[in-house]
Amino acid sequence: MSQKQKKIGLSSQKYLEISEIRDNVVIMKNGSLRAVLMVSSINFALKSIEEQDAIIYHYQSFLNSLDFSVQIVVNSRQLNLDNYLQMLRDQEKKQMNELLRMQISSYIEYIQGLVKMANIVSKTFYVVVPFAVSETRGGGVMSKAKAIASPAKIISGREAFEKYKDQLLQRVDHVIGNLSGAGLRMTMLNTQELIELYYNLYNPEISEKQKLGDVNELDLAR
Repeated sequence: MSQKQKKIGLSSQKYLEISEIRDNVVIMKNGSLRAVLMVSSINFALKSIEEQDAIIYHYQSFLNSLDFSVQIVVNSRQLNLDNYLQMLRDQEKKQMNELLRMQISSYIEYIQGLVKMANIVSKTFYVVVPFAVSETRGGGVMSKAKAIASPAKIISGREAFEKYKDQLLQRVDHVIGNLSGAGLRMTMLNTQELIELYYNLYNPEISEKQKLGDVNELDLAR
């Protein structure tokens, strides 16, 4: 990683509310936790009236069942087909059959023309599930006051982190269980996927040219 990229990374980290990401959980600077679920999409317009009513009913039931806040995020990105086009060009060069080579060439031209004519955008859907130490059930007034005053310090210990992570995962299970009834499929992002997500969100130009490697092989010292 170049010195310029390191400076960009350090300057952007200063403005982030994220303290660290570990064990598939985002830990915020205020000590609260976040789990991020990637959610599949459904084509609502192609469903029958009965299916649409069922989806609306399940989504309404999901909202009514919540006793905590969630954040629904839609990430829209212009689709980058450079790698796909390069793969087609490589296949074109390797192709021994002249007819197939011509077909691949025509297909490449078609894709290139389509990209120029249309602004192709890919959308990814997420549900962010939070948990704050101050929301812990039980405990006296003093323990809750400490949680509000210094949540980051409380959650720094491994035992405390596991305790609050378990409560966060209970919320995750609740969200998955209720939204599954609407025909949605969900998966909770792991540590690698979370780092890649935030890397791409906060460094869109760099991420297009330089993909993030395995987090276990990254030099995170600073």
